Order: sequence, then structure tokens, then C-alpha cells
Amino acid sequence: MKNTEFKEEVSKAVRYFWQVRKEQMQTQGTKSVLKDPGNRGAVTAGKHLDGFLDLVVEIGTKTGLSQHAFQKRVTTLPGFFRPTKKWDLVIVADNKLLASIEFKSQVGSFGNNFNNRIEEAVGSATDLLTAFREGKFNSSMKPWLGWVMLLENSPHSTSEIALSEPYFEVFPEFKESSYVKRYELFCERLVRERLYDATCLILSDEKTGLSGEFQEPNPNFGFRSFAFSLIAKLLAYVAMWT
Repeated sequence: MKNTEFKEEVSKAVRYFWQVRKEQMQTQGTKSVLKDPGNRGAVTAGKHLDGFLDLVVEIGTKTGLSQHAFQKRVTTLPGFFRPTKKWDLVIVADNKLLASIEFKSQVGSFGNNFNNRIEEAVGSATDLLTAFREGKFNSSMKPWLGWVMLLENSPHSTSEIALSEPYFEVFPEFKESSYVKRYELFCERLVRERLYDATCLILSDEKTGLSGEFQEPNPNFGFRSFAFSLIAKLLAYVAMWT
């Protein structure tokens, strides 16, 4: 298949992200006295990543799996270290959990939010996979886990970040690294450590993103690889159980 496969669809989702985010930043707070500070208005309003959710559903249904299996609203799943967690998209068929996917974005506030994103992703996967090990999802088939990040492409995300090493040195690959590089390493390690089956890192900025432009720092963690991994999982289920 061509390397450009899904480029037009991802471009549409990127454009939708920036359009909705811009509208939410403009309208959030018009019905209340106070606005959320900074970029928080767009985040708390939600919906800006729905283009990616809809794209994954569209891709998934082409495998022959019923659209009813794709849940964007009722997404609460049991955990092991906590009672429940809401995922962004879950795929459930015949009372079997086939997949759980998280869609995240980060625009600005890189220093404040980077560690939070890392801890959240690692914790969510560990929690769900431990619940799976304990037989919580009515199936011997391991659920497929996916993680998608749309990161703002800006001087703040692409520049080298200073490190604090008061006692011990960090791993050498983190030295002289930007947030883009750190997210790329994170995507790789999530898969290598078998916490997620596939990850996706997309870069975009508001000015060109409104026209649908985006970049993928590493094709191994681009949307095409992400989509094909999920498709393979769903096709295997359809072939075996339907």
C-alpha cells in the first residue's frame, strides 16, 4: 500500500482539531462570567479530537465489525488499581473487549503537562492489563491498546530542554532532547514494553493545521502503522468469531 495512505483522512482530522479548538477558545466563557485561563478553554470544552475518533471508527467498521461495537460514549472499564477508568474509545463485541484507545493533545504548557501525559498513559495501560490478567474481560484474547498524541509543533516543543541531574545522570537519549523527541521515545517505549500495541505521534501548528497540514516525526509511530495494527487485530477477531 502507498505510504500516503490515510494522509487525506488524517489531514481532515487535524483541520477539524484546530477549527474546533479555535471556536471553543472564542466561545468558551461567553455564557459565564469567568473564562478558563490560557489554553484551558479549548481543553475543557472537549470534542476537538473527535475527528480522529471518527476516523478510527470508520477504518474499524471496514473490517466487517459492526458499528455497534465501537463505543465513544459508554467507555468506562474496570481497573485493578482503581475501580474504573473512562477511555476515549472502546471496542466491545460479544461481551469481549477487543480494544481501548486514548486520544490526547498538547498545545502549549509543555513543561506542566508532559509528565502528566506520561504518567497517565503508563498508569492506564498497567491498570487495564492487570485487570485483564485477572480475568476481568471475559476473553482469553488480550485487548489491543492504542495511544494517539497530537502535539503542537512550535519552538517550545522542538527546542532542547534543560535537564536537572542533581544525583544521577539521566539516560543519554534524553540529553539535548526536545519535547518532540521525548514523545517519540515515549511512543517507542510504550510499544517495546508491551503496554500499548500501537502508538501515534502527530505534529501540527494552528496556522498550517487549519489547512490540514501535519508532520509525523517517525513513520513507525505514524497513523498508517497505527491503523494497520488495529485493522489486523479486528480482522483476526472477525475471521475467528463471526
